[in-house]
Amino acid sequence: MAKTIALTLTEDELEILVDALEADLEGYAEAAEEAKADNNKEDVETFKLAALNIQKLLARLQDMLPD
Repeated sequence: MAKTIALTLTEDELEILVDALEADLEGYAEAAEEAKADNNKEDVETFKLAALNIQKLLARLQDMLPD
């Protein structure tokens, strides 16, 4: 199990992290498509797993954003 840490952020910092993760997620989605086009199944799975982990974290952080 991964070690849990506590982190204090401002709302602006949280928004920066969310924006960065959204961009990162797009990059992994594009990389997965390229790997699929190249018939590189191992990379497709690696990029999909990374994207899934980013989506999970992104959802948690988005829930913390003010409305």
